[in-house]
Amino acid sequence: MVSQPPPALPIRRNTVLLAATMAVNSAVLQLVAAVSSLTFVLVTGVRGLLGLGPAIFLTASALTAMPAGRLMDRFGRTPVMSFGFGVGAAGCALTALATRLESTLLVIAGFALIGAASAVSLLIRTAAGDMYAPARRARGISYVLFGSVFGAILGPTVFSPMFAGKNVEAHSLTVPWLAAGGISLVALAIVQFVRPDPKRIAELIGTRADEPPVAAAPLSEIVRRPGVLPSMLAALASFGVMVSVMNLTGYVVVEHHHHHQDSVFPIIGAHVFGMYALVLVIGALIDRVGRTPALEVGLVVMALSTIGLLWATGVFATAVLLLGLGIGWNISFVAATAQMADQTSPAERGKLLGFNDQLAAFLGAGLALLGGYALDAIGVAALAIGATVIVASPILLIALPRTSTRAVRESG
Repeated sequence: MVSQPPPALPIRRNTVLLAATMAVNSAVLQLVAAVSSLTFVLVTGVRGLLGLGPAIFLTASALTAMPAGRLMDRFGRTPVMSFGFGVGAAGCALTALATRLESTLLVIAGFALIGAASAVSLLIRTAAGDMYAPARRARGISYVLFGSVFGAILGPTVFSPMFAGKNVEAHSLTVPWLAAGGISLVALAIVQFVRPDPKRIAELIGTRADEPPVAAAPLSEIVRRPGVLPSMLAALASFGVMVSVMNLTGYVVVEHHHHHQDSVFPIIGAHVFGMYALVLVIGALIDRVGRTPALEVGLVVMALSTIGLLWATGVFATAVLLLGLGIGWNISFVAATAQMADQTSPAERGKLLGFNDQLAAFLGAGLALLGGYALDAIGVAALAIGATVIVASPILLIALPRTSTRAVRESG
């Protein structure tokens, strides 16, 4: 096997371009996180189902994730990413029109398209994992994800002034959603320069010139490989809790703690910053200490952050907790992605990550819908305690296989 990529491969250039794409796209996702619940409530007038907006977004993401992953394995990463950003721009435009016309059907359609685009953008990490050997894979993924740090700055810079000093009504959300559509088109333009396709790079790195490509195994066989199920379990819990809490925080800050709408963007910006700011350090540490310990640490950090929502009412305190939530998610997310990439060939990688993302998005949609109802009926305590229980539950289950293996070795 060839251990180092041929020098002619533009891995560094592609990494920078994918990181720039993540930076631009994360600004759009900040708007979704900050105002999706509010947009749905203001357009439809249905306050009791405030979690339905994020649930539509996440359900569409779930339905798209696995087909998108399979298409990436068949046609390459770049064509699917391009299609996703085009769909995202159309979804933002439809949502903007819905806020102007106050049309429930249009806002549902817009959220569905944005959710589908989000599933594709999340699979950018598949392209990141393609271009690096296993010993450096977590770092390679972290290099691409680091671009979202700049998105954490871009989002509040673009969107906060659009809400400053305004009463939040449906029509005041039109311009922000149009701006998000324009930003999606920028991401579409950037991704056209990612050449050769990262899947092709993975094939060149992983095989000799005279070696035939390895046939893709069935999904049922892939998920039984060592380390795949623990990483999926951690990914499900961390992603489901992260997206549901992130999408409901805007409503908590405005309606429960009585802050202005423009205060939401620094909080979401802090969360996105936490998701990606330390990713370069975290990626290197995961490669050094191993995937499973990193999964456990990430879930613990998330649990501490969600339980803190019981007492936080100020903007700064909420931002600190959302920062911690982002850091914990980042640790578990990169570790889980690296573990699943390690156990798959280039022809299998998109399929497995898409399947994982599908389950995670369905879980996130259910938690957003249930969390929104609990938040409206019971209060912030229901959201904080429920999220903590869900994200902490897998920690012992992930540790059990490792403990059992150690016990067998000691008895032997």
